[in-house]
Amino acid sequence: MTNQAPDRDRSPRRWWALAALTLSVLIVGLDGTIINVALPTLSDELGATSAQLQWIGGGYLLALSVGMLPAGLLGDRYGHRRLLLAGIALFGLASAAGSLAGSAGEVIAARAVLGLGAAMITPLSMAILPRVFGRDELPRAIGVWTAATAVGMPIGPLVGGWLLDHFWWGSVFLFNVPVTVLAVVACLRLLPADGPRVRNTKPFDYLGTLLGTLGITALVYGTVEVPGHGWVSPSVLAPLAAGAVLLALFVRRQRRTAAPLVDLGLFTDGTFRWGSVITVFVNFAVMGLLFVVPQYLQAVLGNDAFGSGLRLLPLIGGLMVAATLAEPLVPRLGARVVIPAGLLLLAGGALLGATTGPDDGYGLAAGWLSMAGLGFGLAVVPATSMVIGSLPEDGPGTGTSLLETIQQLGGVLGVAALGSVLNAGYLARLPVNGLPDAAADAARGSVTGADAVAERLHDPALLVSAHGAFVHGMSLTLLVCAAAAVLAAGLALAFLPRRSTTTEPASAPTTRPDTTARAGELPA
Repeated sequence: MTNQAPDRDRSPRRWWALAALTLSVLIVGLDGTIINVALPTLSDELGATSAQLQWIGGGYLLALSVGMLPAGLLGDRYGHRRLLLAGIALFGLASAAGSLAGSAGEVIAARAVLGLGAAMITPLSMAILPRVFGRDELPRAIGVWTAATAVGMPIGPLVGGWLLDHFWWGSVFLFNVPVTVLAVVACLRLLPADGPRVRNTKPFDYLGTLLGTLGITALVYGTVEVPGHGWVSPSVLAPLAAGAVLLALFVRRQRRTAAPLVDLGLFTDGTFRWGSVITVFVNFAVMGLLFVVPQYLQAVLGNDAFGSGLRLLPLIGGLMVAATLAEPLVPRLGARVVIPAGLLLLAGGALLGATTGPDDGYGLAAGWLSMAGLGFGLAVVPATSMVIGSLPEDGPGTGTSLLETIQQLGGVLGVAALGSVLNAGYLARLPVNGLPDAAADAARGSVTGADAVAERLHDPALLVSAHGAFVHGMSLTLLVCAAAAVLAAGLALAFLPRRSTTTEPASAPTTRPDTTARAGELPA
């Protein structure tokens, strides 16, 4: 059982502590997408090539995926707050360095260090939640924390677009610095102290760390190469195969070593196992939405980055409503009812989005985005609560790191797969016969490229065809997202426990003697 704060003697400042944690993950969500709107500017001002632009995003994902597993273990050993503060500080320093970069290579390096900081922030902030909130309030806290991680993604382009309209490209990095300073101060003042360090005599699993790092690196590297080379290219298949072999060796190592990097025994608990699987499916579907919808809002409906970010807010609004609803619904109906219902709502929103036509306006999109956000929240909040509730009290950081790593890898692979579906659907409906070779290649590259070709050639028919082709590809992508949500709903109905720790009446949880005194206690 997790080391959760007792229901008695709760500090009235615990919600301010939650604000500090959400601020820390909000900057991670923002930074994951804020750079996207700056890529054209970086290409112009720093001479970044297409491959370098790809690795400005890919390097961040790679470092983020690799850093999560050891971050959780180190947090369990040396203190969650200590490592969280170190991650936030690293994030701020890397942001400052990125704003001063003079070449594309320096930007890639700064983004990689940002990824390492984010890898420390996300799982460790989640691991702290049960120390601050009792079992009855934990679902609401997780809902707010989840909303913070999600809201940063669509708001990132909005903030980035505004900054680029008013300042130089380095402002998308410099923006993080005051936010990280505020987050450090808030965490120091509001989060419970780690207490004295406990001497850990178990050796650190360096071999496991090496195998896991190399395996995840190969897997993410191969996935990042998919858009440029396709799934059947040797430059994609070779690293994917190497990654699969290395991760298989990593799993074997974790099963045999006396001091594993991750506790694979967590998967023997049905609550952790199926809660983790469901959150992966949920994130796969939502990442698909966030991948295609901003492109639709900009390329087809003609909004700029700022306007597109605003038009994604119905998704966040639905999530916030669901976070409020989940707290009273789960104790009454049970997670086994609420989670499948949320997944089916998410699937319904995606299916409604798949009916979008090229001439449909924003009204339809606002409706199905709201439905999808509501379903997302009703599914992910109880599922995450279940997973956290199943973690051992002496190693919550390891468990949350394992969960976040699985989700991250699923998201990276999912976006690559869904990007292939979108591209295939787009190319299948795009007529380029009669166009010059260079123009045809540009039109096939993206709907934005097709728009530029149509404007240059004064060809309104190509513009209409390109928009129709993109909407067709988007519809196929949303159908895959809906199928993933329906499959997850079936798994939830079949395998989730009838009763979980998040649905039982809150009672005084079991805590270790050395942590009971400070659980739920916040600094004065």
